[in-house]
Amino acid sequence: MSGRAARVYRGTPRNLSLLAERLRAGELVAIPTETVYGLAADAFNARACRKIFTVKGRPASDPLIIHLASASELGRVARPNAAALRLAKKFWPGPLTLVLPKLAAVPGVVSAGRPSVAVRVPAHPLFRRLLRLTGTPLAAPSANPFGYVSPTTAEHVRQSLGKKIGHILDGGPARVGLESTIVDLRNPLRPRWLRPGGISRKDLELALGRALIVPRSRIKPGAAQIAPGQLARHYSPHTPVTLHPRLTAKMAAAGRKDEAWLFLQPPQARSGRNIFSLDPHGDLRGAARRLFSVLRQIDEVGFRRIHASLVPGTGLADAINDRLRRAAAR
Repeated sequence: MSGRAARVYRGTPRNLSLLAERLRAGELVAIPTETVYGLAADAFNARACRKIFTVKGRPASDPLIIHLASASELGRVARPNAAALRLAKKFWPGPLTLVLPKLAAVPGVVSAGRPSVAVRVPAHPLFRRLLRLTGTPLAAPSANPFGYVSPTTAEHVRQSLGKKIGHILDGGPARVGLESTIVDLRNPLRPRWLRPGGISRKDLELALGRALIVPRSRIKPGAAQIAPGQLARHYSPHTPVTLHPRLTAKMAAAGRKDEAWLFLQPPQARSGRNIFSLDPHGDLRGAARRLFSVLRQIDEVGFRRIHASLVPGTGLADAINDRLRRAAAR
């Protein structure tokens, strides 16, 4: 841990070179991605990766995602198959994580001791430049205390981890705002959809030419997971969340004033300090981008409860609703 407030860096060539040097030396650097901000370490340095778990308060049973500078580096950390290469060609760089058999070079701390590894190529140009300069794959979960809502700006990272880490690279607000889609391709004939995100299930199935299996069994707490984001409760604000199939302005008007009401878009004829929305026009891309920042905003006010509405649709709606369900889980 740094013991001092983290320094926030602009993405200048000099700063990127400095941060690459720090990563090679085994230090942690908070980095921007198109999904959310991550807390990165050299993926081949087990000691550095253990620091991630300490700083976040993350259990060792929850593995990390390895980030590569390009798809051509996949063979450094995993054994790809034809299905993985097909998805990589179509969706990388981008918000898609693939679970594959890992190589021995990947430390067990990264994979929760399992023989598989989660890997992706991020689309954020600043992070990709840093990956190339560092010259090694980087393991990075979201840069926040374990279980809390993910950070989508450098300021979110500074607020929550700024006294525990030394370096934050500011790459602006996250473009997607939700963590990556995760597909388990250990058995390419039985691909599994582990987490919805910015790449839709429909698009993945079209690319693979087969249906994705949706696991129904729940992950047992403490059991080693094959990918992050599998626990029933995750991405949770400090304020308790009650989830509704649909919210109306009438429900908010009849509710308590010390409880927050979170809509997809602003309700007609209803406003107030306890009324929040994800996008002024109900656009799902805007809603996904703002979900975590709005939950943080509500937390800062200090309401006793958040009433949130599921959003209609599929694709990005699946990802938003997944995060809301996990935030509301007990």
